[in-house]
Amino acid sequence: MVAANRQLRVTVWNEGVHEQIDDRISAIYPNGIHGAIAEGLRKYLPTNSLIRTATLADEEHGLTQEVLAETDVLLWWGHVAHDEVADAIVARVHQRVLEGMGLIVLHSGHFTKVFKRLMGTTCSLRWRNEAERELVWTINPVHPIAAGIDSPLVIDHQEMYGEFFDIPTPDEVVFISSFDGGEVFRSGVTFRRGHGKVFYFSPGDEAYPVYFDDQIRRVLANGARWAAPSQGAQNLPAVSNPARDWFSKQDGTA
Repeated sequence: MVAANRQLRVTVWNEGVHEQIDDRISAIYPNGIHGAIAEGLRKYLPTNSLIRTATLADEEHGLTQEVLAETDVLLWWGHVAHDEVADAIVARVHQRVLEGMGLIVLHSGHFTKVFKRLMGTTCSLRWRNEAERELVWTINPVHPIAAGIDSPLVIDHQEMYGEFFDIPTPDEVVFISSFDGGEVFRSGVTFRRGHGKVFYFSPGDEAYPVYFDDQIRRVLANGARWAAPSQGAQNLPAVSNPARDWFSKQDGTA
């Protein structure tokens, strides 16, 4: 987790498409899904935290080399425009995770290119969207992400996500959700990839005001603290072969 006295730098990324094409969604999230998430983080993270937002329509999707170099934790919300994210940006984010940047993938972001690349699986799941009640059960109450979270955390209306969820075996399962139809889902799971931490958290369909819920906001703030590198993400060293370099010097070819 991030040191208590170090500034936490967070970027909230949202494709921002639903809010532009659906009046019902823009009415729920007038400042965008990214705006609601950022608002919640500002409420629950330390006041010296630097929280910025970016969207698909921004230049380089708002994820320039400079932005990612200054990001400790990236939150990612996507749904209908996964294929529109440039492969070069996916590779850039993937590299920063390996270098230590934290990544929080939200709801339909399970199908985003970067999450599938990090997982190495299809990341497919069962789903049904009938505004059902979701109960989010804490099954690892001592985990930092679960601190201060009700069990169950009750979401009155939400899209159903159900098993089988095609992901690798998580390092930790923090939350499991149950739904009115009897389905269950690993709704809060963590992974380590390279030097980076990844947290996937499923509640957050665009049709419901989930990201205004205080408990959800606490989960995301806890997740950001947990995922942040203790000393900031570092550039990985270039691959080298010291033995080859030494022999090259001996025969004068270096």
